[in-house]
Amino acid sequence: MYMRGLLAPLERKNGWTVAEEVGHCGPDRTQRLLNRIDWDADGVLDDVREYVVEHLADPGGVLIVHDTGFLKKGVRSAGVRRQYSGTAGRTENCQAGVFLAYSGERGRTLIDRALYLPKPWTDDRERCREARIGDEVEFATKAQLARAMVRRAVDDGIPFHWVTADAGYGYSKGWRYEWEQADVFHVVATTRHDTVVTRQALDHRLHELVADLPRQKWKRRSCGEGAHGLRIYDWARVEVRPWHRPDRKHWVLARRSIIDPTKVAYYIAYAPAGTTLNELVAVAGARWAIEECFQTAKGQCGLDDCQVRRYPGWHRHITLAMAAHACLTVLRAQHLEKGPEPLERQT
Repeated sequence: MYMRGLLAPLERKNGWTVAEEVGHCGPDRTQRLLNRIDWDADGVLDDVREYVVEHLADPGGVLIVHDTGFLKKGVRSAGVRRQYSGTAGRTENCQAGVFLAYSGERGRTLIDRALYLPKPWTDDRERCREARIGDEVEFATKAQLARAMVRRAVDDGIPFHWVTADAGYGYSKGWRYEWEQADVFHVVATTRHDTVVTRQALDHRLHELVADLPRQKWKRRSCGEGAHGLRIYDWARVEVRPWHRPDRKHWVLARRSIIDPTKVAYYIAYAPAGTTLNELVAVAGARWAIEECFQTAKGQCGLDDCQVRRYPGWHRHITLAMAAHACLTVLRAQHLEKGPEPLERQT
């Protein structure tokens, strides 16, 4: 019934509105589902991943790492504090969740989640206990939470070919090195001040490396559809790590604005030696798919309507919202495969 409420056409999908949608006179039962009844949210998450693999599996799929904010009032909700929220575009009182999305030819949806707990929370064990955060839960950076998610996807045999993330995660050399050792291909954003190994230097800054490229090295390419049409930029790549294994290559990938050529974004790529520029551009562009997941999961499945304060309750609500989003994604994929109904049937 909770899932049915999350899928209903309601403006808000909190305890009260979901309860009323399924015929309850108050939110007691929905709150009990999230806070007190004994059930395994991680087990349900495993079911969601299996469902996604069954219906959306793509050997060329992309795993996408990103985080999103959940605006909150007060100080008692697990993990809440004043921190930057991409949702609001500024520092706000909010919770931050780290997510992993799966994007393939048939659709994209969320397959893993974790609530980020800032150090002021994990350093105050009494406050953690009040929010039902176990003593075994220690501080972990967002990058560490993301690494654990990708590891789970690898261990669970999720079919994918690439990992991508924004600079908040991609800047970590340790993160990139771990996936290189596991031979996980990736295109991750980083900053202009990041450094790489080239024939000229052991710590060659990216913006210096790209600044020397001749004009003919830049190719105008689209990295996918955006809200206002194709996202078209000038792209270039430079091979780095010249003494690595011959069947794998590293590149610095640069994306330059057409309108303002001084605006350049940077990526680090690790892939098979025969990978083309177009393939790298496509993976870099796939990162925006998780923003679409957040938008639809919040707008249609109540992802950001959680009203519980406790740590387990947050994971339970988020998991059920992810399950609802996965269901809608699969239904959409099936509808697109069937195509439009014959005219005589429509009439």
